[in-house]
Amino acid sequence: MRDAQPQAIRLADYQPSAFSISSVTLDFDLYDERTFVKSTLNLAREGGKDVPLVLDGQELKLLSLSVDGRELNSDEYSLDPDSLTISNVPDHFELQILTEIHPETNTSLEGLYRSRTMFCTQCEAEGFRKITYYLDRPDVMSVFTVSITADSERYPVLLSNGNQIEAAPLENGRHRVVWHDPHKKPAYLFALVAGDLAHIEDSFTTASGDAVTLRIFVEPKDLNKCDFAMDALKRSMRWDEEVYGREYDLELFNIVAVDDFNMGAMENKSLNIFNTSAVLASPDVTTDQGYQRVEAIVAHEYFHNWSGNRVTCRDWFQLSLKEGFTVFRDSQFSSDMGSAAVKRIEDVTLLRTAQFAEDAGPMSHPVRPDSFIEISNFYTLTVYEKGAEVVRMLHTLLGPELFRKGSDLYFDRHDGQAVTCDDFVAAMEAVSGIDLTQFKRWYSQSGTPVVRATGSYDAEKKRYSLTLSQSCPPTPGQSVKQPFDIPVLMGLVGSRGNLSFALVDTASEQRSDTEALLRLTQAEQTFEFDDVEEQPVPALFRGFSAPVRIQADWSIDDLQRLITSEEDGFLRWDALQTLALLAVDEAISGREKAALSALIASIQAMLEQDGDRAVLATSLILPSENYIAEVHSQSQGADPIAIHTARESVKASLATALIDHFEVLANITIEGAYAPEGAAIAERALRLTALDYLRFVQPDKAADIAISLLEKSDNLTDRLGALRTLGAVGGKRAEVAFDAFYRRFADEPLVVNQWFQIQAMNPYGDALARVTRLLAHPAYDNLNPNKIRSVVGAFCSANPVQFHASSGQGYALLADVVIDLNKKNPQIAARLLAPLTKWRNYPNYAQRMKVELERIAAQENLSKDVFEVVSKSLAS
Repeated sequence: MRDAQPQAIRLADYQPSAFSISSVTLDFDLYDERTFVKSTLNLAREGGKDVPLVLDGQELKLLSLSVDGRELNSDEYSLDPDSLTISNVPDHFELQILTEIHPETNTSLEGLYRSRTMFCTQCEAEGFRKITYYLDRPDVMSVFTVSITADSERYPVLLSNGNQIEAAPLENGRHRVVWHDPHKKPAYLFALVAGDLAHIEDSFTTASGDAVTLRIFVEPKDLNKCDFAMDALKRSMRWDEEVYGREYDLELFNIVAVDDFNMGAMENKSLNIFNTSAVLASPDVTTDQGYQRVEAIVAHEYFHNWSGNRVTCRDWFQLSLKEGFTVFRDSQFSSDMGSAAVKRIEDVTLLRTAQFAEDAGPMSHPVRPDSFIEISNFYTLTVYEKGAEVVRMLHTLLGPELFRKGSDLYFDRHDGQAVTCDDFVAAMEAVSGIDLTQFKRWYSQSGTPVVRATGSYDAEKKRYSLTLSQSCPPTPGQSVKQPFDIPVLMGLVGSRGNLSFALVDTASEQRSDTEALLRLTQAEQTFEFDDVEEQPVPALFRGFSAPVRIQADWSIDDLQRLITSEEDGFLRWDALQTLALLAVDEAISGREKAALSALIASIQAMLEQDGDRAVLATSLILPSENYIAEVHSQSQGADPIAIHTARESVKASLATALIDHFEVLANITIEGAYAPEGAAIAERALRLTALDYLRFVQPDKAADIAISLLEKSDNLTDRLGALRTLGAVGGKRAEVAFDAFYRRFADEPLVVNQWFQIQAMNPYGDALARVTRLLAHPAYDNLNPNKIRSVVGAFCSANPVQFHASSGQGYALLADVVIDLNKKNPQIAARLLAPLTKWRNYPNYAQRMKVELERIAAQENLSKDVFEVVSKSLAS
């Protein structure tokens, strides 16, 4: 453990900066063995006269320091590992700082670092302090001018934010390019790239008629993988104009693909830097889901131009102000570009499987955290996905028109400012007249609310009474919760479909004769519905209108009625998932197979109907083992081995009962060349899901189809699906297929990552030995985040039955990797820890998991990132 424990930073202690910076000039002199950075800052005092100037800085070598042209002596300032302090400065002054840094040895991938042959930056959240001494906080916004000098042959492309205003050759084979960004921004949005890069170029004309040049920069070998991202960018720009009225504000928009990157992408003003996995796309290297991910991330980072850049967050506690809002926006965009029902199902699946678990674990925190030790640990599903659900609830409460007016007001009020979540909600209140005081508890209270539903029907009066109660379990630092303001979008389902009704409650809103929006604001409320013709089944939380756990006494017949008669696609899928959970529980307990029989009948009915093929493909997938474990952990605790065995049993029963359907679907022929478009995506998903069922009954036939797909298919989706099937079937043919696949794609890192991932996630055979071999594979790189996630992350997070094997060796493997990465890339080390933090969820495995956490905690010089996660996980 660290000798001096790092201290938490608290929202309650926030104070505005004592100084502002009106303009910044940065001069970078890039060399292979070192880099020199000269910064010129124009500062003004905003606080008291006696306040010293304290600048953030880490891993910097200070070479010179001057105020208004006078170089300071060493006794006029003080340095420590995290800051530079100058005690006596004027009210207005120019500060010039010269530092030396070493991007070539920067394995944290924060600040300025090397990725393969290029220089690049990642400054969010606090990476800029590794470049130069600065007020590295989001509420200090300034205009940047950046000069970059480097070897002209090795680094012909020199990029930064804004517009290029100068370029010139220099002596000794070097050259210089100068960039100016006219928009004020915080330091976390600064970006620099230098390398030997190729690019594609396109253009976009805004609704106002302004021309924008669009460029995507990549290593030359990847130039043929940029077209889809470019098209996605143009679709995003047009959509943002049409749906939110937001136009782009510069003449140039650049994207750069980087192989070594801790995140998916970064929205630096006008110079977005992307993980290669989030921007490169072609049929040979990208799956259908990969194409959709590229489109969504391109949109997300572009949408940040307004929701994050033009209006940014005051402090890092307000991170969801930009991220939650922008995730909601990119989700809307993806829904409009594809299947809205499938997109909602995907979002809710992630939320329930991973974010609900985060809410129930030791790292639980509100959407707007109260405190943190290391802000990088709070780039979480709670801040992003739950934050997006909070925005979605506002959209549900206000409706599309008022929500648009609220977002317009928010942007108009706060353009060029650093603001808070309260400012966002205030704009929504102003346009709607709705009191959102109680609603703001979604930002300040952690945990997942539990809504309990009971109902009764009076046939004589034709009145249905629905009682809803809410509670929220204790979470770290919050033992008692006040009631949330929960929007419940709902209907009533009869024997032949949705029933009409008259809502009695005037505090809620009847939106049609078959739908109401209830506002659950108390610990318990009863809602009355008149003119209900028969005993209904309540269809609660249509579209998952609030991120809550739902407890209702639905019978198997009720669930089947929702599956066959409810109009909301999400609720039909959700009822089927609930049936599947009951069937798994039956298999674990050995009870009568009533739920399994109903599940088989329901899926058979879906297979025989002419419905939405994309929804059908999604509906055939059983709840994941991680989700089942998350549900079980709320009551008796989870046993991953028993869950895996039971889920396999249910899959085998479905395969046996519906084999004729699955055999037909597994042999689907898709005409024409590959295209990542809706109908074809759905058909491929159906074919591969059916193939996975087929292997339970006819493994040889499934293997034959898989090998045929590997040999004849023109896309990575089919090939990886075939590999997954072969990995499950096992045997010599599988070994040969995996070896041949690697030889074919050894020069494509993105494909090799997915080849790693499939093997790490394979729950059959000796997965630990397989993962150990992968870690020693020549293509594995223990410093590349994509490689680490594809092997260690995939095994520990997505292969629970093998990770939790009784030997405990999976836990030890993860601890070893975290201890090693703690010294090299603390951010990735901390993120990998998530599976071990859930040790309390697994009573039969908890002690072995805890031992490995304690081993990590005992290490010398733990990073703040790892210390925070481990210490909170072990806290009683």
